[in-house]
Formats: sequence, C-alpha cells, structure tokens
Amino acid sequence: MIKMLMMLGLMAQPGGPGPEKTEKPKYMWFDAEANFKRFSSKDSIRFYLDKTKAAGFNQVVIDVRPIYGDVLYKKTKTMQPLTQVGKDKRHVKWDYLQVFIDEARKRNLKVSVSTAVFPAGHPQSKTGPAYRDKRFEGKTTVEHTPDGIKNIRDDKTKVAAFLNPLMPEVQAYAMNFIREIVSGYDIDGYVLDYCRFADVENDFSDYTRKRFEAHIGQQVAHFPEDIFTWEIVNGQKVRKDGPLAKQWFEFRSGVIHDFIAKARKEIKSLQPDVQLEYWAASWYGHLYSNGQNWASQSYDASKEYPWASATYQKTGFANELDVFMNGTYLEKTYGMQDPESIEFGLARGKRLINGACKMYGSLYALNHSDIEDQVYVCLTQSEGLVMFDIVQVIEFNLWDRLKSGIDRAESDLRK
Repeated sequence: MIKMLMMLGLMAQPGGPGPEKTEKPKYMWFDAEANFKRFSSKDSIRFYLDKTKAAGFNQVVIDVRPIYGDVLYKKTKTMQPLTQVGKDKRHVKWDYLQVFIDEARKRNLKVSVSTAVFPAGHPQSKTGPAYRDKRFEGKTTVEHTPDGIKNIRDDKTKVAAFLNPLMPEVQAYAMNFIREIVSGYDIDGYVLDYCRFADVENDFSDYTRKRFEAHIGQQVAHFPEDIFTWEIVNGQKVRKDGPLAKQWFEFRSGVIHDFIAKARKEIKSLQPDVQLEYWAASWYGHLYSNGQNWASQSYDASKEYPWASATYQKTGFANELDVFMNGTYLEKTYGMQDPESIEFGLARGKRLINGACKMYGSLYALNHSDIEDQVYVCLTQSEGLVMFDIVQVIEFNLWDRLKSGIDRAESDLRK
C-alpha cells in the first residue's frame, strides 16, 4: 500500500520534495466599463492576457454586461450590443467574449464571466434598456429618499437604474442572459454582480408593498413610515427604523437568496461544472441595506446586529454558491482585531460562511500602497485571490509587485 501511494504521488518519498499542492485560484478582473476602449483591439486583449499570465494569475473574470444593461457577447437573440461608454464608441464584428475565451485557453487561463444582474441603464446619460425598452416601464425601482419618493431612473446620483428584483418579469429577463452565456460559451465560472437591491432606499413601489404585506400576513398601515423615516439630526437627514424594519430587511434579503438559488439551478442544469460565484463587499454589517446576506444559514446575525430579525439567517445564500469573492477593499492589511483591515475581513468572512462555500479574498488595486502584502494575506488566509481591476494594475504598473506577492505566498504554502 505504501509503495502504491508513493507511485501515485500521494505520499512523500524518502528524501523527496513531498506531494504537489494544488495551486490556489488567482483571478484578474477585466471590467467592461473601465476598459471599454482598451479592449476594442484583439492585440490588446492578447497583450494583457500575456501580462496576466506572467504575473502568476491562472484565471480571469470577463465582465460582459456592465451597469449600462447592454452586452459584450454575440451569441444572443435578446440583448443589444454595448457600443458606447461615455464618449468612447466602438463597433466590432468579432465576439468579445469568445475572443477572450479563445486567447485565455491558449495561455492555460480559466475563464469566469461576470454580469451586472439587476441594473439596466445609466441614469446620468439615460441610456440602456431601462430607458428605451417599453417592457421596463414601471419595473425600475422606486426610492424612498430623504427628499421624497422618486424613481431610480430619474435619480442621477445613483450608479445604475436598477430593475425591481422582486418582479417575475425582471427575474426572467436576467435568467435569460445568464442562460445565453452559460449555454453558448465554454466557461469555468459565472459571477453574479450587482445581484442585489440598489440600496436601502429601494424598492418602495406598490408592487413590492403588496408582496411584503402578503409575506408578513398583514397590511402596512403607514407605508413607508412603518419601514423607516428620514429625520433631521444635528442638521443631517438620518434614517429612523420603524416597527416593521426588521421584517422588511429580511424580506428583501429573501428575494435575493431565492433568485440566487434559481440561478444556481439553471446554471447547473446547463453546465454542471460551471462554478456559481458572487462578489460582495466584506463589510457584512452594512449590506442588509442591499439585501445581501452572504453568510451561511448557520450564522445568526441577530446575535450581533440590531437590524437583524431572529429569522434573518434563513436568507443567507452562501450555501447556494460555489465561491464567495470577499471584497476586502481596505487600505490596512494587518490587524486581526481591526475591522478596517484585510485580515479582519477575511477572518470574519470565514466565520460567517462556516465552510458553506469557498471564499476568496478580493482586493481593490487602487489601494495598492501595500499590494504585495495584501496579495500574500489573501492567498495565505483564504482559498484564493481576486484582483479588481486590471485598469489600476496597468495605470500603476503593479505587475511585478503582484507577482512578488504571489510568489512569496506560494513559496510559503509549499512548505
């Protein structure tokens, strides 16, 4: 038996280096909006995939549906191509996603695809499906803001015009482009991005009110005041939660949980080996406002946070994921007791997920003053690394520092 294990490489041979350890996933993210002009050339795609590979990365995330709502893939019968971001325009005949996949495969890089799930337009420019497609009239979210009720499509302070995640038509629309990508392309992972409510101000439509009332089994006497109000404190407008706030937050998180479960079932039915991946910020205690309960259902948030109901934990969606990308977009690297440090964010993530899925540390390349150590910490204190975004890596020429952090971590992990 010992001889057989040695032959299979499962046991260190006397005097040998020991068994090979599996290389951890290391993702480089290619954002669609920030790199729209740069990657309008196949040569540019090839050049930066070479740089990514040389720096030690083994997987890429290709964003093909940013918040504008249009797409960067050709195999579709329902979506329109993204041809303009800001002042930059482009019209290419080739399939952006397919070129990335083909070139990544040549370099032995795995490929995940990312889409913004519920955004469908850009309020500043009033472009995207939410503005031109009559199907979405009455389906963008309604905001309860300090300045009154408004529709997000008319709110230029918001990053995107979100569709209401609760509506069956909206969920079907999102599931359609998910299905197109997973069935049409050879990919390794699918990242749900912006798979949430826009913020705490959304959604206060009549549709959502009725669904909430059905959920709690009673009518809301004062809407939205029974959820929360805005009050002036020391000259600032602050939120004051009402008697139904905890039930409301649980309800919204349940909507997101249920959609993710549907997405998982659909993806696995088409390509069982495709990993379902999800990015969210590491500061868990604030994300209830977006409906993002990325914890395991074994974690009871009500024991730590005053906004959580006793049953909020049933909305945890880590159990539906293969990978959670823990967005530790923080400037401090070390400090297990410091909530503003990457180490703390990773440790909390492990505790809340409790093994329900894999967790990768995710870094924001703009916070690059200590990037080598940040990379090292993510790889040694989580199951993988996600670097967002290549645009800052290019701008600040971080390639050598990233490689140094990866090399040091992998050297220590082999010991």
